[in-house]
Amino acid sequence: MSTVSNSPADVESAAAALAPAPVSSIDAVTRARLVTVGVDALLAEVAARLSSTQISLVVVCDAAGAMVGVVTETILVRQLGYGQASVFTTRAGEVITREFDACRPDDSLPEVLAMMQRRGLIHVPVVDADNKPVGVLNARDGLRALLEQGHYEESLLRNYVMGVGYQ
Repeated sequence: MSTVSNSPADVESAAAALAPAPVSSIDAVTRARLVTVGVDALLAEVAARLSSTQISLVVVCDAAGAMVGVVTETILVRQLGYGQASVFTTRAGEVITREFDACRPDDSLPEVLAMMQRRGLIHVPVVDADNKPVGVLNARDGLRALLEQGHYEESLLRNYVMGVGYQ
């Protein structure tokens, strides 16, 4: 015969085991993916920073280090392809996307990943309470972390990645 303990410590421990992982659970990975430039950086610098990473997003910050927007590979190519910008004279602040999705380190990783799927995002900046970038969440990294943490079955994650949805 076994006994079941309902002590506050046991209940809290069980709740923590079932609680969804926060974005901060993979902060080493998100920090490693962070690439920033200032608003005055030339597009040539933005392109160089993008070409030396495995992500397609550069976070643009003001003089105080707060995030003011993002430049993606798509934005960069579009600006250059349509002849709307020159890599040698156009500054990042002139072409940034000022409306962007971001998350906080204490946000639920599964909820952020669900938002990313709904909006078709591969990368999302992670910002602190002062809107300063502390990382970039890559969807693949987040999904891998959830799988490793045992929060989701592999088949559910595979459906999520393939855009099939949940069954």
